Amino acid sequence: MLRRAGLQALRALLELAQDPSRWRSVNEIAAAQQLPAPMLEQLLLQLRRADLVEARRGRMGGYRLRHPPAAIPVAQVLEAVGAAIELRAELEDGEDAQAAGTSTITTSAEQRVLRGMARRLQAALERELAGLTLEELLFDLSSWQESLGNAGGVMLG
Repeated sequence: MLRRAGLQALRALLELAQDPSRWRSVNEIAAAQQLPAPMLEQLLLQLRRADLVEARRGRMGGYRLRHPPAAIPVAQVLEAVGAAIELRAELEDGEDAQAAGTSTITTSAEQRVLRGMARRLQAALERELAGLTLEELLFDLSSWQESLGNAGGVMLG
């Protein structure tokens, strides 16, 4: 459902969000997230064009978030790298329905209802992704890491 580019862009931004003021090289981010550096560099360029990260050349350069994690919606990240999520409703067409012995009128009404439902689900997904920020994902990541504790097991209490 989530394209690889979107997932990798979110992983890179989560890495940057852990210390938003620090400049990180492509190789450093790639190593931390176990991502191929050339592909990551292309994603970071797209994120830079979308004004989500800033870049600085030189030995002390690299990339960092351009905005606080709370101001970066997941939907904007996915859009920046061409990985917007789209739900697809698999609907049979009229010919398939006729071959199956179903009336075209019934099938047409069913298709309209299912397409309407798919549009409503897509709109709900888009609203959720527009409201979900990098900060929330970072909080979820931190909570999950804390739950593992020092020994890597679940920490209770």
